[in-house]
Amino acid sequence: MGHGGNVIAELTTDHREVDELFAKIEAQPVGDEQRRKLADELTIELVRHSVAEEMHLYPAVRRFVDDGDDMADKELEGLPADDPQFDHLVAKLKLEVSEHVRDEENRLFPLLAAAVSPEALDELGEKVRTAKKTAPTRPHPSAPDTPPGNKILGPGAGLVDRARDLLSGRGKS
Repeated sequence: MGHGGNVIAELTTDHREVDELFAKIEAQPVGDEQRRKLADELTIELVRHSVAEEMHLYPAVRRFVDDGDDMADKELEGLPADDPQFDHLVAKLKLEVSEHVRDEENRLFPLLAAAVSPEALDELGEKVRTAKKTAPTRPHPSAPDTPPGNKILGPGAGLVDRARDLLSGRGKS
């Protein structure tokens, strides 16, 4: 499944990629350094996905769906793969992400699809892809996560995070 299409297809593709990253982490031997690299990649993807949702999906849901929310666990950031808490935190994160994905795919996406035109869903898909390109790659718990603050500060934090990632090699398998 490739990226592209409307917002629902885009975010569903992200969900499957996250599922694959969890499976890759679980396939590595306990304490293996590859688990740390994969956890970094997972964190990057979850933060980018969350930022894009906060910027575009949730405002659309609040606007269009009647009665219409921090996934990358800050504690996991920088924890060595052989730390006794590493596996526990990955399992906890997987559970939280799985609940989030189920809710979006089974409840939120169908409601949005019923309330918004296909053209608007396509436009939101493009906005989400654009947001992920500039989104931070690390958790920023004190940063605003709702508009307008996230739209103003998110790209700057994303630029700094990408520079740090480039210099450290973080997120590169």
